[in-house]
Amino acid sequence: MQYRKAKDGTDISILAYGCMRFSKSNGKIDLAKAEREVMEAIDLGVNYFDTAYIYSGSEAVIGEIFERNHCRDRVYIADKLPHYMIRSRAGLEKTFQEQLRRLRTDYIDFYLMHILTDIATWERLKRLGVEDWIREKKDSGQIRNIGFSYHGNSNMFCRLADTYDWDFCMIQYNYLDEFSQAGRTGLTHAHERGLPVMIMEPLRGGRLVSLLPDSAKRLIEEHERGYSAAEWSFRWLWNQPEVTTVLSGMNSLEMLRENAAIASDARAESFTQEDFAMIESLKTQINRSMKVGCTGCAYCMPCPKGVDIPGTFSAWNMFYSQDKKSARRSYMQCTIFRHDPGSASQCIGCGKCEKHCPQMIEIRKKLKSAAADLETPVYKGGKVLIRLFHLW
Repeated sequence: MQYRKAKDGTDISILAYGCMRFSKSNGKIDLAKAEREVMEAIDLGVNYFDTAYIYSGSEAVIGEIFERNHCRDRVYIADKLPHYMIRSRAGLEKTFQEQLRRLRTDYIDFYLMHILTDIATWERLKRLGVEDWIREKKDSGQIRNIGFSYHGNSNMFCRLADTYDWDFCMIQYNYLDEFSQAGRTGLTHAHERGLPVMIMEPLRGGRLVSLLPDSAKRLIEEHERGYSAAEWSFRWLWNQPEVTTVLSGMNSLEMLRENAAIASDARAESFTQEDFAMIESLKTQINRSMKVGCTGCAYCMPCPKGVDIPGTFSAWNMFYSQDKKSARRSYMQCTIFRHDPGSASQCIGCGKCEKHCPQMIEIRKKLKSAAADLETPVYKGGKVLIRLFHLW
C-alpha cells in the first residue's frame, strides 16, 4: 500500500474504504461479512474508513468491528455531520455525541460537513455557532481534522474552499467528471491551498465498470496494458499527485484484493501519452451510450410515491449500454417484485428528489423517458399479476 500526506502530516492510504455499500442480509448489514472485509483491508494497509450519519447501520458496524478487534489506533475514521438535519447548536452536539456512541470511540479523525452545497448553507451554520463548536472540538481532540464534502460546480467549490480554514475536502471525481462537478479546477484549487483531497465515486457508483458499453469493454480487453476497467479508473486518479486518497465501496474480498494490489503499484505522474489517449477513447464510447449520469448515491430517496429512482436509472443506462432484455428484467426486479412497487410512472412530479440530487439531474423529466422505454405492456401486465398473486 502507498500513502500520501494529510495536512497534519498523517500518512493516509491512497485506497480508502467507503463504508456506504456494505453487503446486506434481510435488510441489515451482514456484520460477519463486513468484518472479514474490513479486517482484510487493514491487513492490506488500508487505514482510512469513510462513513456518515445517514448511512444506515454503517457507523455502528465499523464501531463494533474496530472495538472487537482492538484496532482503533490503526485506522482513521472519517464521518460526516448531517447539517441539513441540524437546527441549533444543541443539535450539533447531540448528533456528534450520537456518532461517537455508534462508533464506540471518543474522537473522529476526519469530520466533514456532509454535502456542503453553497455559501448560504455555510452562513446558516455559522449563525448556529458551528465555528465556535468546531474550535472547541478540535481543542479537546474530539475532532482531529475538519473538512467538507461537495457535489456541485467548480466555482462554488472554490468559494467554499476559501471561506474557512479547512483541513481537507472530499469531491466526486473520476475520468468522466474531469470537467464537471468540482472537477480538475476544484482539485487543483484545493491542492494549491494545501488541502488534501479525498475522492468519492471513482467508478461513478460502479458505472465505469458494470455499465460500460460493449465498445468500451472491447477497448479494455484488447489493450496491451491488460488493465481491468476499474484499474484504468484508479490509475488515472492516482496518477494525479493532487489526489490524496480514493474511496471505494468494496463489498467482496476479491474486489478489495484487486484494488489493494493496484494501490500498491500505481504511481503518480506515470501515465504515458498512450494511457491518456486510452482514457479519452473510453470517455468517447461511454458518452455515446449514457442516458443519465446517476451514481446510485440514493440522496434522492425516499420518494414520496415510492419510485426507485437509482434502480430505474441503473436499468435505463443498461438499456442503452448493454442489452434491452437484461435491462427490462433488472427494472422489473427492482421495481415490481417487491411489496411496494417503485415504478418510474408513479412519479407525480413533486420535485423533492431534485432538491437533493448531487448530480443536479432533471429527475422528473428523465423518469418519464425511462418509463417510456422500460414499462412495456409485458411490464404492466406483470405488475398486475405480481400484485394479484403476491409474488414479491
